[in-house]
Amino acid sequence: MHITAMQKILVRFIFSFGLFLMLVGIAFLLGTLTGISQVSVLVSFFFVLVGAFCATLAVKLNPNRFKRSVYLFFSTFFILVGLFLFLSALNIFPVPFFQAWPLLSLFSGLALIPAGWNRFRALRFRYIVPSVTFIVLGCILLVFSFDMVPFSFTQFVLQWWPLLVVLAGLILVLLAVGTKNTNADTTKDETSK
Repeated sequence: MHITAMQKILVRFIFSFGLFLMLVGIAFLLGTLTGISQVSVLVSFFFVLVGAFCATLAVKLNPNRFKRSVYLFFSTFFILVGLFLFLSALNIFPVPFFQAWPLLSLFSGLALIPAGWNRFRALRFRYIVPSVTFIVLGCILLVFSFDMVPFSFTQFVLQWWPLLVVLAGLILVLLAVGTKNTNADTTKDETSK
């Protein structure tokens, strides 16, 4: 399917009008909020807008798949951070940042998934293992940050440090095996052409 010049102009107009509506909606939302810090809402929407800008760069401006993946990572990360800050500002998720900082690790792991999928166009150990690692690390740190267990993170590390060494080794083995299989698949594809 070939896109004509008129269709391109229409798509750009729709995209620009959508961004305009987002900004107008943000302005109206900030004007209607009472009892909520408008500065914190503004900060959260700043992160969402930075994420939307990175998504725009990924989709519209960059034909390079590697750079597009980087933009997709940052767009997903910033949008997730902005949404968390917005929910926190509205007291839907009333957790202070000093307690919820492990969510940054979780958001990084979640942001690696679309970025890796865009870059490799398939499930690969190269990005699945690091993303799952960041997600699990974020979840573990959240458990300690919210005091869900009766002992501290320091006590956990001092008692279970051999398990952490085993897990680090497992991650490295999975990455090595995944890279070896990816290289074998690439070699097969190149020889078949």
